[in-house]
Amino acid sequence: MFEPASIMFAAAGVAVFVAAILPKLLRNAPFSMPMVFLGAGIVAFSLLGDLPDPDPVAHPEFTTHLTEVCVIISLMGAGLALDRPVGRRRWATTWRMLAIAMPLCMAGMALLGMWLLGLGLAAAVLVAAALAPTDPVLASEVQVGEPADEEEEADKEDEVRFGLTSEAGLNDGLAFPFVYLAIAMSVVGTAPSAWFPEWFAVDILWRIGVGVLLGFGTGKALAMLFFSAPHASIRLSNHSEGFVALAATFLAYGVTEMVEGYGFIAVFVCAVTIRAAEHTHGYHKVLHSYVEQLERLLTVVILVLLGGAIARGMLAGIGWADVGFALIFLVLLRPLSGWLALARGKTGPRERIAISFFGIRGIGSLYYLSYALGQGAFGDQADRLWAIVGLVVAMSVVLHGATTAPVMNRLDRLRERRAAEDFGDEGKAPQTPV
Repeated sequence: MFEPASIMFAAAGVAVFVAAILPKLLRNAPFSMPMVFLGAGIVAFSLLGDLPDPDPVAHPEFTTHLTEVCVIISLMGAGLALDRPVGRRRWATTWRMLAIAMPLCMAGMALLGMWLLGLGLAAAVLVAAALAPTDPVLASEVQVGEPADEEEEADKEDEVRFGLTSEAGLNDGLAFPFVYLAIAMSVVGTAPSAWFPEWFAVDILWRIGVGVLLGFGTGKALAMLFFSAPHASIRLSNHSEGFVALAATFLAYGVTEMVEGYGFIAVFVCAVTIRAAEHTHGYHKVLHSYVEQLERLLTVVILVLLGGAIARGMLAGIGWADVGFALIFLVLLRPLSGWLALARGKTGPRERIAISFFGIRGIGSLYYLSYALGQGAFGDQADRLWAIVGLVVAMSVVLHGATTAPVMNRLDRLRERRAAEDFGDEGKAPQTPV
C-alpha cells in the first residue's frame, strides 16, 4: 500500500498543475475551478480512508488561520485590480450594495435562521453575518482582470465586474461588526443594554476607522517606496519583485490588527491606495499576478479540504429546512436585495440582475464562522452552524459556478454589440448599461 504522505504529495502536484490549466479550459464552460476541486475533495476523502480528517470543528485554529490568510491575500488582489479611482459617483454601485443590499441580506437571514432553522438570536446573527459578504476569493471568476497599464484600457472596466470586485473587497470587513455582535450576544446576552455601547463604540467606530486610516497610511507609504523612493536601488518598481505584494498584505493586516482595527478593511484600502499611485505603471501587473497565483493555490487547498469535510459527514445533520434556507438565500433573498439596492442606479437591467445574482459565498464565510466559534459561547452548536454555512457555500459553488461563464460571456457579447451599433469602429465607446 502507498503511504498517505506520498499520496498527498502526488495529489498536491496534480492539483497545482490542474489549477494552472483549468481557468483557461473552463473559460466558456458551465463549470468552474471551485466546482472541480470541491468535487475532487469529496471523491478523494470518500475513497481514501487513510487521509486525515479535515473536520473544521476538530481543527479550529488551523481552519481559522488558513482561511484568514486566503481572504487577506484575495483582498490585496482585488484592490490592486481595480482601475477606477475611488469616488462617490464612480463607486455608486459599490456604495448601494454595501449600504442597502448587505443589511437587507443580514436582516433577512437572521429572521429566516430563527423562524426556519430554529436558531437562537446570537446564532442566527452569526450565520447572517458570516454569509452576508460576497466572497473575494471564489468570486474571482466574475471580477475584474489584471490591472490596466494604459488609461484607455483602464476605462474599459465594465460595471458588473467592477461592482462585484469592489463589493467583495469592502463587505468582508464591514460584516465583521455583526460577527462581533453575535459573539457579544452569545457571551453577555441579547439585551441591547448589555452589548450596544461597547459594540457601537469599539466594533463599529474604532475598528472601522482604524482599518481605513491605517490601510490608507500603509498604502501611501508603500506606494512611495515602490514608485518614488529617492534612491533608485530601493525603488521596488524598478526590480519587478512580485512577492512584495505579500509583504504589503501582511504589513497592513498585522499593524491594523495590533491596534484592534479591521485588518480586512486595511488590506483592501492599502491595495486601492497603492493602485492609485502611478496609476498606469506596469508594476501593478507584477504585484497582482503574484497575489493571484498564491490565492489560487490556497483556494485549491481550502476547497479540497471543504470537500473532504463534506465527505466525512459535515452535512450529515442537514434537513429540508436547511436546504430551503440555502435556496431562499441564494436565489431569492440576495438577488432581491441587490435588485432593490441598484434600483434607479446607473446599471442597466441585465447588469443589475448579474450583480444581484452573483453574490457568491465562500472562504470568507468559513473564516467568520471559525473565528466566532473560537471567540464566542455558542455551546454545542458548532456542528450545526458548520453544516448550515458549509451547505450554503457548497451550493453557491455549484449554482454560481455553473452559471458564471454563460452569463458573463453573454453580457460581454451584448456590450460589444451595443458599442459597435452605437459608435461603429471609430473612437472609444463609453460603457453602455446592458
